[in-house]
Amino acid sequence: MEDVAQRAGVSRALVSIVFRDQPGASRETRERVLRVADEIGYRLDNAARLLARGRSKTLGVLMAVRQTFHADLVEGVYPEAERLGYDVLLSATGPGRGEGKAVEALLAHRCEAVLLLGTEAEPADLDALGRRTVAVSVGRRVPHARVDSVHTAEGKGVRLAMDHLVELGHRDIVHIDGGKGPGSAERRRAYRAAMRRHCSEVEPRILPGDHTEASGIEAGRLLLAERDAGRALPTAVLAGNDRCAMGLMMTLARGGLDIPRDLSIVGYDDSHLSHLMPLGLTTVRQDAPLLAEHAVRFAVERLEDDRLEPREAVVDPKLVVRGTTGEPRG
Repeated sequence: MEDVAQRAGVSRALVSIVFRDQPGASRETRERVLRVADEIGYRLDNAARLLARGRSKTLGVLMAVRQTFHADLVEGVYPEAERLGYDVLLSATGPGRGEGKAVEALLAHRCEAVLLLGTEAEPADLDALGRRTVAVSVGRRVPHARVDSVHTAEGKGVRLAMDHLVELGHRDIVHIDGGKGPGSAERRRAYRAAMRRHCSEVEPRILPGDHTEASGIEAGRLLLAERDAGRALPTAVLAGNDRCAMGLMMTLARGGLDIPRDLSIVGYDDSHLSHLMPLGLTTVRQDAPLLAEHAVRFAVERLEDDRLEPREAVVDPKLVVRGTTGEPRG
């Protein structure tokens, strides 16, 4: 700032007034100061300015790089954070980098709050984090923990998918489990309830899995092996999420099955990849922009009033019917 003041022929205090956009400098002086700053490559360090006031105005976001739905959520976080005057800092989990390390990195960079996308941490750990800083769980309900939560009505989403399959004529419907992934327990319960309600003559069947393509591939291999051994295939599969559904589709197609003539498939999320495949995926849509908007607003409101009790926002899902579902064979 002293370099700018010297070149512009004004005081350092006047440069500060211009950079803070405060009254006290003429239009000509403002233009000259900003022109000199641009010429010498000076940029105002907003982070340092905020830290000097005891604020960083930054929201940290914990995400998994390979989860396509997390990317959709992040796209929704940015505009709402900017609208409320906050920056966003991302920290990703991955092989060898767990949630704990990723969260600590955000706190080390002075993030005022953390948005946890699809966290799998234990409730006790989340409660401890919520007592250290403002935290919002996105995609997972965490009762009895001092964190706000924003999630989709998981049971309703599964009911929409199951009702769609039943209306098409399906009864032998298999579910690929999401493991410890967010919302998986609620989806399992809703699947079992729907089978009891609509398909009581068929035993519910849940295949082990998680929210990755690998779990869909493994489930596909199992179903193909059973077919080759003489066991009848189910007529439909409700996958744990879109990534799992895509792995399943790829494996079954390589095994010579036609989707949806031989088997219908429904995913969950409606991530941005679900409609880019040659055969669009029927899936349950989670409203990523609305989930992100709620999460950012919860964080900012708690920063302004830390006396607020933990809150919960539940967003309705929507079934998106594309090309992977049809009437059962025969």
